[in-house]
Amino acid sequence: MLTNADRVMPDELKFEGDKEFFTAALDRADLIVHGRHSGESQPNSPRRKRIVLTRSVASLAPDPSNPKASLWNPSGASFEAACDFAGVRSGSVAVIGGPGVFGMFMDRYDTFWLSLAPKVRLPGGTPCFPGVPQRSPQQVLAANGLKAGEPRVLDPKDDVSVTPWRRGN
Repeated sequence: MLTNADRVMPDELKFEGDKEFFTAALDRADLIVHGRHSGESQPNSPRRKRIVLTRSVASLAPDPSNPKASLWNPSGASFEAACDFAGVRSGSVAVIGGPGVFGMFMDRYDTFWLSLAPKVRLPGGTPCFPGVPQRSPQQVLAANGLKAGEPRVLDPKDDVSVTPWRRGN
């Protein structure tokens, strides 16, 4: 789960090692893609070029509140058109959305970094992918052609880890 039943990421799901890993990955990305509720608030956030998925525009529009952001309605324009509109024609993309956004990109991921905090339970929370909890996140990733790599421990005290799931070769 990404959030609790109130659709809030609770403090018990926030770990310093995971935050550092996440922030470093966003700093390396050429473009951030997320839903309207999945923004990020690190010190470098205002400098990051981003595409925000929304139904509030017909296809593509500049974000009136952020000169580094573009608004994209996937039913009105392709992802390639959104990238072009944002001025990004090559590089790496970090997708940080919720289940709908993650699901849209399942067939495009080169690598999906799956963080796990096995001691945290969030009954009734927001699942990370469509199809969870009927299937595990690992089953969803495998069903979409991704294979687990070696996990990296981010917080030994709480057994928090991140595993790269890469497109099969």
